[in-house]
Amino acid sequence: MLTKRVKARIIGEHQDHDKDTGSATVQVAVLSRQIDDLATHLKKHPKDNHSRRGLLKMVSQRRKLLAYLKRRELSTYEKVIKKLGLKK
Repeated sequence: MLTKRVKARIIGEHQDHDKDTGSATVQVAVLSRQIDDLATHLKKHPKDNHSRRGLLKMVSQRRKLLAYLKRRELSTYEKVIKKLGLKK
């Protein structure tokens, strides 16, 4: 679970303009942080299947958003991939 402060910092780093809180780039950044946090949780608690399902849903959602970015704005997609350190 992300705190308000952490989420606001992530949004601030990835937003296109002052009021941008829901663009694909912001959503991918927030999901990436949540995925990282949940992955570390699952390393400690490998039998937590409910959280594993949530992780898989988040990974799927991020993949869909990245595919959208790749179709619409290739340069933005490449910037986001590089900034977040994700694989293509």
